[in-house]
Amino acid sequence: MYKERGILIVLSGPSGVGKGTVRKELFSTPETNYEYSISMTTRKAREGEVDGVDYFFKSKEEFEQLIEQGRLLEYANYVGNYYGTPLDYVNDTLDAGRDVFLEIEVQGARLVREKAPDALFIFLAPPSLSELESRLVGRGTETDDVIQARIAAAREELAMMDLYDYVVENDQVERACDKINAIVTAEHCKRERVEQRYKAMLKGDL
Repeated sequence: MYKERGILIVLSGPSGVGKGTVRKELFSTPETNYEYSISMTTRKAREGEVDGVDYFFKSKEEFEQLIEQGRLLEYANYVGNYYGTPLDYVNDTLDAGRDVFLEIEVQGARLVREKAPDALFIFLAPPSLSELESRLVGRGTETDDVIQARIAAAREELAMMDLYDYVVENDQVERACDKINAIVTAEHCKRERVEQRYKAMLKGDL
């Protein structure tokens, strides 16, 4: 019996661009049908963040053990902290026909592109670098040195935009979410994603 595999949706972009805000807005609507893959990180939890909801917060030693065991789809060291995606959860959910939504750093997206070239890659871009800096300062969670390191990293990440299939400017959260949902809908209608179902139909497997 043929079952269509889910789509791995990768959303990434510079730190401070609003990835978490856009992801939360996407998942706040009842019609959203994505499974959110919670990332692991070794950074400290920010105020209001919950372990197992926003991230799985791990020690450096715990994270490095998972790397050695090959149990991460991707991982990256970003501004002194590890970030990564659990592998087993992603594959099991895709095989069950559910779309998996990853919100990860640009370094991690590059690794996923190598391991899962059929995934859908969306780059969330800021309206401008000055707006990005304003958002980072507005957080009030990092020192000036860390903010400047993130701005420098953002310049490098913007130059890596060619790794992605689509670019969505986050000038307004609801508009960015509408664009992302439209992109996913279009991807589900791509010939190469649906033709196996119709071939199975012709064989009498549906």
